[in-house]
Amino acid sequence: MILAACATGSAAAEPGGDASAQRIVVSAPEPDSPVGELTTYERVDGRWRVVLGPTPADLGRLGVGAPADDVFRTPVGTFPLGQAFGRSDNPGTRMPYFVATDEDWWDEDVDSPTYNTHVHAAEIDSEDAENLYDSGEIYDYAVLIDHNPERVPGRSAGIFLHVTDGEPTWGCVAIGRDQMRSVLQWLDPAQHPEITIGVGLTGPA
Repeated sequence: MILAACATGSAAAEPGGDASAQRIVVSAPEPDSPVGELTTYERVDGRWRVVLGPTPADLGRLGVGAPADDVFRTPVGTFPLGQAFGRSDNPGTRMPYFVATDEDWWDEDVDSPTYNTHVHAAEIDSEDAENLYDSGEIYDYAVLIDHNPERVPGRSAGIFLHVTDGEPTWGCVAIGRDQMRSVLQWLDPAQHPEITIGVGLTGPA
């Protein structure tokens, strides 16, 4: 089961626009579909070209759409990609990466001052926090979909691109383990990577 750190989405973050040269596109066939396809693109000489995919992707149990806390739906929009992490060693990504232990948490408590942030501590004073190690193999490799950078309560916390367990998520996007490794190895923060999530998408906007 996909655990709480995949709880649902948020208002769209401001996309990097022309600054972005790496784009992941996640397309659902219908708004209520819990499955879709993921394709990665890079911009070369002003044109987008496919790097990986399309590959199957598991989406929120309720499909895609407007995000909200405790609504298992993947947020629609274009968002930057942020902190990467995993229970496994860095596979070679240039993104900021940490190896998760049982002292790494993602705080999802709307009343907590660290809501929607990574907390490294033996224990966390939160009513709703996910342990990134104990959540299992889905977090062998993951990267943050930074859909709520303002950390606005109600817009959801902890939306990641991570390894699939073959089931719908609580709002994350999940793909095969090998594909997730490949995506991490490809991502480059200097290229301002973004992810676009929507319905019936055929490529970067």
